[in-house]
Amino acid sequence: MESDYKFLTQDDIGVYINIKLVPNSAFNKIVDFNEEFLRIKISSPPIENRANKELISFCSDVFSINKSKIKLVSGEKSKIKKILLYDTKIEDVIQIIMFMLNSENKK
Repeated sequence: MESDYKFLTQDDIGVYINIKLVPNSAFNKIVDFNEEFLRIKISSPPIENRANKELISFCSDVFSINKSKIKLVSGEKSKIKKILLYDTKIEDVIQIIMFMLNSENKK
């Protein structure tokens, strides 16, 4: 199933998110999105898989999903990544992303 947000897709397993990761940032946050990617800043450097681990941890917190229910599908050594959120609905993911972006814009 596809949504109006091209960076998100859903199938029977869960929701896939195409991410453009920005490592070495001052803090972790969802920055914005375009047609292709959700852009996320992570404070960890891209060394020894630390940025990937922090991305999984951040997504676990943001989407209220256990880390074991999040899988890095592709992009282990790239800034362009695809993650899978198991047993998740695309509507819930969109709602959380929009809430996070709107709350950041109000600061």
